[in-house]
Amino acid sequence: MTNIILAGLATIVFVVLMLVLSAIKIIPEYERGVIFRLGRLIGARGPGLFLVVPIVERMVRVDTRVITLDVPSQEVITLDNVTIKVNAVLYFMVVNPDWAIVKVMDYLRATLQIAQTTLRSAVGQVVLDDLLSKRDQVNARLQSIVDEQTEPWGIKVTIVEIKDVELPPNMQRAMARQAEAEREKRAKIIHAQGEFDASKTLAEAAAVIAREPVALQLRYLQTLSEIAVEKNSTIIFPLPIDMVKAFSARLAE
Repeated sequence: MTNIILAGLATIVFVVLMLVLSAIKIIPEYERGVIFRLGRLIGARGPGLFLVVPIVERMVRVDTRVITLDVPSQEVITLDNVTIKVNAVLYFMVVNPDWAIVKVMDYLRATLQIAQTTLRSAVGQVVLDDLLSKRDQVNARLQSIVDEQTEPWGIKVTIVEIKDVELPPNMQRAMARQAEAEREKRAKIIHAQGEFDASKTLAEAAAVIAREPVALQLRYLQTLSEIAVEKNSTIIFPLPIDMVKAFSARLAE
């Protein structure tokens, strides 16, 4: 009889101990525990050590750290009717654990679906050139839309970044030809500008020589000195025009 009583007491002590251990909850700094008492929301607790009444209360853990989600590649038609594939990355965190558990069934999956839909919608409203050159503006618009839609769930979206834009091969070749034509255009403009500047300089030099004929002879001498610097066996000496005119006049007499 005594053994039976001792066994019963041991069982009771064991059950009580298990209930006490199950009632003790330890929540780390990066989590919160959302408490439900008989199905009704009590609120979030933590971090630290606290007690949860077994059977009466139930706790759901919520991670409050920044969560990273990869948005799968989406096939989108841009505003200028170009079919591309884009993918993105989403950074968000839970700022209200109560809403994240009560107001949406699975906040991770719901946020991912919102991000996919918003990515297709936002990219479809811009042209391809703006998507490639003004990506910061597109990212800011994506972040604003997703954050506005997930705010009632107690979620704060911090960053939405488009990672990659996959273009069809024919569009890549067309863009390469366009870039090549643009560079040829710049080269021709620069060459024409150089010719224009050179012509203005020559016109100014001709005007100076027209006013001062001696300048032409000085230029002749300068050219001769430049030629003499090099190791040439033959030097062509430019004959002044005035000397030729003098000889021609004397021969005519």
